[in-house]
Parts: sequence; structure tokens; C-alpha cells
Amino acid sequence: MGAGKSLVAKDLGRLLKREVISTDELIEKQEQKTVAEIFSGSGQEHFRRLERKAVEEITGRGNVIIDCGGGIVLNKANIDDLKRNGILIYLAASPRQIYDRVKSTGQRPLLEQDNPLAVIEKLLAERLPLYEQADIHLDTDGKTVRECAKEILSVLKLES
Repeated sequence: MGAGKSLVAKDLGRLLKREVISTDELIEKQEQKTVAEIFSGSGQEHFRRLERKAVEEITGRGNVIIDCGGGIVLNKANIDDLKRNGILIYLAASPRQIYDRVKSTGQRPLLEQDNPLAVIEKLLAERLPLYEQADIHLDTDGKTVRECAKEILSVLKLES
């Protein structure tokens, strides 16, 4: 959350002329509800099942960029599928950077608590071992979307 996944994915899609598929947007379209509505109405566990289904649906496609929500790694099968069928990239950001990026969006169900920065720190600490399973790690702090996209292209040795 707030690391720039969606924006960087869209920029990579433009640069590489590839389709970008967002797991969250796919779920919202299929369910006719926002992620926040799904979380509040049906709970996180239900959302994670929908997320798993979305990964199964998308990972078989070729030449696409998949924009995954930050909790996608909570299910090992998602990590396995994403890595088996492509390159998994972890966009990292510091808790403060994440907070600054998302504090005014009002679209982060997991942050609707008294101390959202503490929630971010806790989520990162819990998920870091999962995120570290990615093939590529990129720190996004202080970088523009285009800088991140270009760095990914460079690491992958791809031309835009």
C-alpha cells in the first residue's frame, strides 16, 4: 500500500505497450463493490478469497503487467503462481513515505484506526518476509513513478 504499485504498473504498461491488470480493479468489477465495501461488508477473509481467485484467473495470461494489492502475498499460493508465471517485483517504501502517500485517500480500510502510521509499521513488519520472496526489490522512497519504471526496465534489461 502506498509504495506506488498501481502507478508504476500503469507507467510500465505505457512504456512496454502491455496490458495492465489490477487485481483490486478486477475484484471490484466482478463484485460491483469497492475494496473498502467488500472489507466492511464481508470482511478481509472474504476479500482474500476473491483475491486468490483473481490471481488464478490472471496469471495464465502472457505479456501482461499485474498490479497486485499489498496483501496478495498473504497467501503463499499467490506468490507461487505469480513467480511461476512471471517476475515478482516488490516496491518498497518506508512507513512514513507510505503514510504521506495514502493519508488523504480515504480508501484504505486497513488504516481506518486511531494510529495509521503504527498500523503501517506493523503490516510492513509482518509482511516483509513475504515481500522479500520477490525476484526484484526496488526502494521507491523519494523516486518518481517514471524513475521507478525506468529502474525496473533497466534491471530487466528491457527497452521501452
